[in-house]
Amino acid sequence: MDDFEDIKAKIERLRPADEAKLRAWLADRHHETWDKHISDDLAAGRLDDLIAEVRADIAAGHGRDV
Repeated sequence: MDDFEDIKAKIERLRPADEAKLRAWLADRHHETWDKHISDDLAAGRLDDLIAEVRADIAAGHGRDV
């Protein structure tokens, strides 16, 4: 059995409380990974064009308060 199938089988045997803990941990991990990707993209300048476009839209009055 490969790792994924082994993990999947183990998850299917979890008690509901442990499954809830796993879901919470996975959600936190997902958010941390997403935040790191955004931070890395920002530091590398990959978002500079998008930021400039948003700033230009705001300066042109195309934005609104949220």
